[in-house]
Amino acid sequence: MAAGARHRIFAVLALTLALAACNRGGDGDQPPERGDVAVARVDGAVIWTSDVKREAIAQGLIGQGEPLDPASDLFQRMKDEVIDQRLLAAEARRRKIDDDPVAQRRLAAAQDRVLGDLLVQATVADAVTESNIKSLYEEQQRLSRRSEEVRARQIVLATPAEVEQVRKLLAAGASFEALAMERSRDAATRFNGGDLGYFSTDVMPEAYEAALKGARAGQIVGPVAVEGGLALVRIEDVREEQPIALDVARPQIVRFLTYDRIRDLLETLRAKAKVEDLTSPEPGVLKPTPPADAPRAAPAPAAVAPTAPAQPGAAR
Repeated sequence: MAAGARHRIFAVLALTLALAACNRGGDGDQPPERGDVAVARVDGAVIWTSDVKREAIAQGLIGQGEPLDPASDLFQRMKDEVIDQRLLAAEARRRKIDDDPVAQRRLAAAQDRVLGDLLVQATVADAVTESNIKSLYEEQQRLSRRSEEVRARQIVLATPAEVEQVRKLLAAGASFEALAMERSRDAATRFNGGDLGYFSTDVMPEAYEAALKGARAGQIVGPVAVEGGLALVRIEDVREEQPIALDVARPQIVRFLTYDRIRDLLETLRAKAKVEDLTSPEPGVLKPTPPADAPRAAPAPAAVAPTAPAQPGAAR
């Protein structure tokens, strides 16, 4: 058997019971989603493009909201898996496997997961809107404190004597960028003229923070003791720290809104429900409940009254 076929069968077996619980409905000829297209029929039951795409998402092969080209090999592979799932689930029902108590509990658990996921999706969809994302972003921008940002270049040298040589060259009009490329020992910045880009001093080593405090554009400070030697630093620009762009902050905001809404939902549901913890109060000890199909214990034999000892001289 080919490796691809084995993979497909294993995936099918893992998901068959869940599908059996959830696929009893929705087999009509009406598209379950807008723009849905029928791609196969299994004993008259329609398989839609949304069914195939949902399988690809469940297996982590595409992300939520990503397209799946019906002409692609992935779509065809997922369609085959959905068809196989339908066939296996139908055969399981024909054999009445779904009547088994263990199967019913697993089906109920699968249905609970699906319904829970659908509720979470609907709840999150209400919370994670463009309006809410922008509102939270703007609120964070109002509350955030912006520090000062510096753009600088550096030349890292080995000895104080080299520092003095470079100082004289700079004083004579030599290009800072050219000297950085020629003489700096710092491989990370040497070939871009020593450019450190924009940074806030609180993220730099203490030596930089102390040397750059109060510095102004055009000023050369140092030497600063750094890893690898001594650094001469020229200040290119000083500005207020720029706010993070909405597009950059969006994933973090979406995660926060999602977590916040799900947490509120669960707290509300727990407050309304009666939840009892049936585990033993003794740490690490559980009181097992016999399964429904466990054999019943045999009744205890009736107690037999003791026979009094015969009296001496009694008739035999």
